[in-house]
Amino acid sequence: MAVLKNRPLVWASITVPNTTYEPVYSVNVIVDDVTAKDFESRGFKIKQMEEGPAVVVKRKVNGPNGLIRPAPKLFDKSKQEIDVSVGNGSVGNVQYKEWEVTRQGQTYKGLDLQAVQILDLVTYNQAGDEFSVEESLEEDDEL
Repeated sequence: MAVLKNRPLVWASITVPNTTYEPVYSVNVIVDDVTAKDFESRGFKIKQMEEGPAVVVKRKVNGPNGLIRPAPKLFDKSKQEIDVSVGNGSVGNVQYKEWEVTRQGQTYKGLDLQAVQILDLVTYNQAGDEFSVEESLEEDDEL
């Protein structure tokens, strides 16, 4: 297995799958131009993002014959397992395994997400998390 080291991470769904379409664990790993060209030359897609070129590393939840794939492991910098939502701009190491399969004469390639080690966590804020609890100025306040 290989590791992309000390890279910015965006759109991370590591411990909970993204279910917008087909359920999938994934992370977009921002890479430099040399790394992007290397992956592209080997047949992997590179996603152009605001932050720079990105390699998409993912693991589908549903496999063949009813197989349910487990979530990738998520570790902190001390290699302790953690369960957090990783926000855009976090920095980490991403362990992946390259795969290739040929079906009906067509070859497909991908990067299976194995594990992520967070080196610098940016906490993901869900809508409304920016608010704090406010004390009421008057007892009769109504909205």
